[in-house]
Amino acid sequence: MVKVLNQFNELVLEQMKTMDKLLYLQSEIERCQELEGELMKLHDLAKLDSIKQEINEMKKELKEIQQVFEAQTDQVIRTYQQQNRVLS
Repeated sequence: MVKVLNQFNELVLEQMKTMDKLLYLQSEIERCQELEGELMKLHDLAKLDSIKQEINEMKKELKEIQQVFEAQTDQVIRTYQQQNRVLS
């Protein structure tokens, strides 16, 4: 039973770290999008292309992290259910 509880706690901790990555990346995307708007106003096309590429790369990374988070959520749920069966 202790092993299941430890595993559950470790999974939740990992998921929290993943959530921190998600939140950080989302804030970076927002920051870059604001910068993109400013560059559009200034008609700085060279920098605009660069920031658009950076935004696209971050969005891909965000999608990958979201998939990891979803898998972690499934694992946390399975472990929680297993924990409840052990305790019952």
